[in-house]
Amino acid sequence: MVAMTKRVKAFEIVFNDPSKTFYCSGDKVAGKILVEVSEVTKVLAMKVLGVGCAKVEYAKGKRKCREEIDYLKYEDLVHLDDHPADTDGSIILRPGNKYEYSFGFELPQQGQLVSSYKGKFGYVQYFVKALMERPAQPSLECRKHFEVEEPLDVNTPDLLSPTGGMKEKKVTCMFIPDGQVSLNAKIERRGFCEGEEICIDAKFENTCSRIVVPKAAIIAKHTYQANGRTKLFRQKLSSVRGNHIISGMCDAWLGKSIRVPKIKPSILGCNIIRVEYALMIYMHIPGSDKLILELPLVIGTVPYNGFGSRTNSMSSQDGSVSNASNSWVSLRMPTSAPPSYCAVTRDCSLDQPLTPLLDDYDCGDSPIFMNAPQFHFPPLPAYSEVEEEYSGSARMLPVC
Repeated sequence: MVAMTKRVKAFEIVFNDPSKTFYCSGDKVAGKILVEVSEVTKVLAMKVLGVGCAKVEYAKGKRKCREEIDYLKYEDLVHLDDHPADTDGSIILRPGNKYEYSFGFELPQQGQLVSSYKGKFGYVQYFVKALMERPAQPSLECRKHFEVEEPLDVNTPDLLSPTGGMKEKKVTCMFIPDGQVSLNAKIERRGFCEGEEICIDAKFENTCSRIVVPKAAIIAKHTYQANGRTKLFRQKLSSVRGNHIISGMCDAWLGKSIRVPKIKPSILGCNIIRVEYALMIYMHIPGSDKLILELPLVIGTVPYNGFGSRTNSMSSQDGSVSNASNSWVSLRMPTSAPPSYCAVTRDCSLDQPLTPLLDDYDCGDSPIFMNAPQFHFPPLPAYSEVEEEYSGSARMLPVC
């Protein structure tokens, strides 16, 4: 929507499916251009343009670095249905009426577009622009942006393969060796989607004299290229930490999880903007640089299916439920009558002395040992036993 003139009361673009949050390659972008005027207005032509571009712009000292790539260029001349036009193609719009110009175009096929993105030093954006040309006046313009999200499947063999690594570092204090720290970590796969859990298996060793802390974080690396120069921007998205590790000790993570936050998918196909993710596993060492291991990640749009493992997990759960149900049934179907309290002896005094707390106990007077006096439980009250049959019937047993 743009600021209206006195003659043009409304001039805007509306998509046919306003609830659609994003478009993919090959989708059709369709909508209407709505126009209302307050005075009689002559329109020479109504143009619609589909635009998609990636742009990088930042300052390097006194120099401006700028680069731009086009991904979508569409232009068409639209007309009003069942509305008379002059010989030159112009039409007359009158107040009190609402005019609708319909348009529609298809996005390029997969591999030719890049997902929408907005960063600190650049962006990738898509929009529809309408131009109203009038005689002796500047063209009136309005825009409507839309999101593009290219599908990125994380179920490819490359992204399903595990990845890991090992790092170690020697620690010094005033140029004097002070031991070393090391870490060895791996994850089950490289491809994830937002909301999924990344399970980390890692081992940390500390042989220096300092207390170290193992940590892990998901980081984003935004790379911008313009005029032959590269600018890198790193951002920490989410993190977890482990327990302190004192000197001479080690610690292990077995499936420690970190959740992928709500983030944009990886952008790997643009020549001037690149968005990559990594799992950074590191050890914080007081008075020294961190020991860092980075494992590359790819954030996609098609989530991990895990069909085989998930099926096995579900079948095992079903089996567990069935076994639990059978066990519960067996508990309700006693094979023999329960024992009677008549057969239970009433001599329930505690044996003494109790087992000593220490192995070397010489039976002397010790403040940490004391003989427990004999204790008798009170007599058992009268009661009735009810034996439940699986069919639901019950019978009374005689009272002892």
